[in-house]
Amino acid sequence: MNFLDYYKKIIWYIIFYWQNKIVKYAIYTFLGAIFTFLILNIFFLRAPSDLPIGSIFSLEKGSSLNKISSELYSKHIIRSEFFFKIFTVLEGGSKGIMAGDYMITKKQNVFTVARRLSSGVFELTAVKILIPEGFNIFEISKLVTKKIGKINSDYFTNLASPDEGYLFPDTYYFLPNASAEEIISVMKDNFQKKISLITNEITAFKKPLTDIIKMASILEEEAKTTESRKMVAGILWKRLSLGIPLQVDSSFKYINGKVTKDLSLQDLKIDSPYNSYLYKGLPPTPIANPGLDSINAAISPTKTEYLFFLSDENGEMHYAKTFEEHLVNKEKYL
Repeated sequence: MNFLDYYKKIIWYIIFYWQNKIVKYAIYTFLGAIFTFLILNIFFLRAPSDLPIGSIFSLEKGSSLNKISSELYSKHIIRSEFFFKIFTVLEGGSKGIMAGDYMITKKQNVFTVARRLSSGVFELTAVKILIPEGFNIFEISKLVTKKIGKINSDYFTNLASPDEGYLFPDTYYFLPNASAEEIISVMKDNFQKKISLITNEITAFKKPLTDIIKMASILEEEAKTTESRKMVAGILWKRLSLGIPLQVDSSFKYINGKVTKDLSLQDLKIDSPYNSYLYKGLPPTPIANPGLDSINAAISPTKTEYLFFLSDENGEMHYAKTFEEHLVNKEKYL
């Protein structure tokens, strides 16, 4: 018997038994149940269309069922407080709800939400955050808050400000409910672990760690290879010893966000302690968070007769002993 034959047979049974009140009542009841379920699902049971996927719902210990259902509704996680309460009671009541942070990973109906909260299914998975070498606190803050939405960018930046230069660039894994304090603490601890590998070399260099990190942060921005970083380190340490301004362009990224190719003569006159054209010595703080290669370069500079350097459009370094030679390099390579 093919599909068409089955279809004809069903139609025949419906027509034949339609006069039977019990059958008619059963059909009406069945259709009514389906219609009712569809209405309930559309307006009350299914997940809201504006469900904040990727967000975290924090449930405090001791919260009442009324408060929980109200917060879930206001945050667009459920459509109906009434049905959430019913399903929660069926799952064991409000006392069975487990406090904690719940990740909203996908659309889930009100029954699933009630079951998750009753069973403590938090669905928190670690978020991978790659902090590139040379990122400053503003760039780190932007990256972290993009990955972990609950953290406020301004709050993170202000909190991290005293630790500029000491937030080690690396690949990190944080839970999506991690706080700014936790993230900064982990990055600082990582810095201490990495720096402990070269403690003897730092001590032998006989300069304060603060100066070394400031120099390393400049090297991170000014040069891209180990060899060129050591060359630039030799030049900059020499300029410091001679009382010559460092005159590095990388500090302007910290002042006004500009890089070398965007700088104007007016920019070079900006009155800022980070302006190494106007102020002698190292900047007040590191201007970025250097990697281990730049830190190593800062404490193992290459000694040369050069006092000037520049990087061309291809990133290749050019050195000069005198200002006149430096001007020639500017004309030739920039």
